[in-house]
Amino acid sequence: MNNATLSEQYAEIAERWVDADAAANLLEDCKSAFLSQRMLACGDMAVNKAEMSVKGSRDWEDYIRKTVAARKQANLCKVQMETIKMRFQEWISEDANRRVEARL
Repeated sequence: MNNATLSEQYAEIAERWVDADAAANLLEDCKSAFLSQRMLACGDMAVNKAEMSVKGSRDWEDYIRKTVAARKQANLCKVQMETIKMRFQEWISEDANRRVEARL
C-alpha cells in the first residue's frame, strides 16, 4: 500500500471503515433484540429478574465486548482515513512553501 497514491490509500481504508462501521452499527442496533431474545429464553420469569439474569450472564458480557471491539475497529479505520487527509494537507502546504521559495 506504500506505493499507492494517497487517494488510493484513502479509498482502501474508507472501504474497510464502511464495513467495520456497518458491523458495529448492526451489533449496536441489535442490542435490544439480543436482550429480548435472551429474556424470552428465561421462561416464565418476572421481566426485571429476567433482565438482571441476562445482563449478568457471560453471553451478555461477550455481546457487549464484541460490540465495543467492532466499534473500536471502525474508529481505528476512521483515524487512518483522517491521517491520510492530514498527510495530504501537509503535502499541499509543503508544495506551496516550495513554490514560494522557488520565486525568491
